[in-house]
Amino acid sequence: MKQFILTVPPEDDGTVRLYGGDFHYLARVRRCKAGAELPARLPNGEAVRFQISAVKDSYLEGVCLPADSRAADGPAAIVLFQALPKGAKMDMIIRQAAEGGVQGIVPFVSERSVPQPRDTAERLERWRRIIREARQQSGSPASTEIAPPRGLPDLLAYWEGLKARQRRALGLLLHQAPLAQGAFHGYLSGYPELIAALVGPEGGFSPREVACFTAAGFKTVTMGNTILRTETAALYAVASIRIILLENAWWTPRIPGRQ
Repeated sequence: MKQFILTVPPEDDGTVRLYGGDFHYLARVRRCKAGAELPARLPNGEAVRFQISAVKDSYLEGVCLPADSRAADGPAAIVLFQALPKGAKMDMIIRQAAEGGVQGIVPFVSERSVPQPRDTAERLERWRRIIREARQQSGSPASTEIAPPRGLPDLLAYWEGLKARQRRALGLLLHQAPLAQGAFHGYLSGYPELIAALVGPEGGFSPREVACFTAAGFKTVTMGNTILRTETAALYAVASIRIILLENAWWTPRIPGRQ
């Protein structure tokens, strides 16, 4: 465990009392004792040191202390727009995206998505548990959020809201050739503040969907001459974007005057 994600905020004096699953995990699974100290994050994403002060029969008590240092979240926010795939593939996609530092995951129903069960609340709860486990294992500083599944009109409205709040928002539509017009490096060289990666379901997007996305400002991006599975495409996109952003921040000289 790289970090522990606290689900409740501390009291005014910095103390936190954990019950249920969190208590069981730290006291019974991890066998933490009084005096143990863990890197942790508050529900708002703030990094802290969680020092355990007491382990009781049914609860654990600790105090939140200032972190020694805080890892940077990265040069830009990444949001994954993922068309709902078949079966349990969405669980894998969510886990990998959270490990990769994605700040938002927005599932949506594409024309070629297989009909999903209507247990939206139950699925959201499971997906949030997956995100928390992935963040704890990976140490990701990003407070990954998962949105309820939505249809295409709602997805496009959500995208317009993101663009209104971010001066330099970039939407990338992952699609096989010959529609693809550019490469990751070219699009990401302009230092965007937010990148939305749009990944389709098995069978890809319909021509109507592609027309809607491009009209909304999404740029088609090449992924080579192979057709990737949807879960592979999501991982490929997140990894490519994150690595290029880090390379831009570390190796590319900033243009004078650009923040």
